Amino acid sequence: MDTKLNTQLLESLLTITGRPAPAREEVRVWSMSGVERLTFPDRTMAIFKYARKPFDCEDQALRLAHNLGIPVPQVLASAVQDGWLGMLLEDLGSPIREADDLDGAAAAVVLHRTRSAASLPVLDEHGLRALPGRALDHLGQLRKEERWQDADDIQDSLERIAQGADARSAGATVAPFGWVHSEFHPTSLHIGQRGWRLLDFARAFTGPGLLDLASWHGTVDAPDPVRLRALLESYVTEGGTPDALAERGGLAAEKWALGWHRIWAVEWFMEQSIRWINDPASDPAYTRVVRRHLTDALQLLEA
Repeated sequence: MDTKLNTQLLESLLTITGRPAPAREEVRVWSMSGVERLTFPDRTMAIFKYARKPFDCEDQALRLAHNLGIPVPQVLASAVQDGWLGMLLEDLGSPIREADDLDGAAAAVVLHRTRSAASLPVLDEHGLRALPGRALDHLGQLRKEERWQDADDIQDSLERIAQGADARSAGATVAPFGWVHSEFHPTSLHIGQRGWRLLDFARAFTGPGLLDLASWHGTVDAPDPVRLRALLESYVTEGGTPDALAERGGLAAEKWALGWHRIWAVEWFMEQSIRWINDPASDPAYTRVVRRHLTDALQLLEA
């Protein structure tokens, strides 16, 4: 995002809220979004968050979540300019501690108990089955641009997963099925003086809540079904549905969740490569991640 557009977007938000120009401090910035902390002359503070597609509807998701009782930061104002979303959010301050697994289980229970919202995109059994095919389509587009030419192994893995997807996607709508945060990590759960708030709702959808729990421990390390099983059991203890522990698609819940979460991530990374980032220089990094996730998914889904 260029500096001029960034400034214009912030000025629009300040006009909407009637606030004076603040001091600005970058918190996190990358090519598709950024976060700044604003300090106004009266020493009050707010968060300025900006993002482009496909993250440009987060204000709607946050307002919807707030209206349905999900603890989230309040959206003070939002505006769109030249394809970029800008939001002024309440500043929650510094967290008092990092979120742990018990915090994650309890927050997931609250999120997944919230009634589903018709405006959110849906990922059901049909949607899961379509993921490997969509990833193959992305691969075809990349190859048309003479990229990912050495990715025959990626194609083979996706085709193997696609062949078994009908059977393995069974149980996608078994409870918990509804709100899915989709970026559910300890860094997205703010533990503050006034309780907890969920952050980063840019890619929320309606789908299997187990995908949130599978994402909690991240994807940098190898998937750990035993660790996820413990988290699922904590989730049930905290009031989550016992069906979270039920087998689905012929697999234990933890293997099913970790396997499909990896496929969901693969499709997302490949879409970024061809559509959102579309930078050939980043291809080696993306192919490494995709290969690693596919290796995990083949083992977890027993494809």
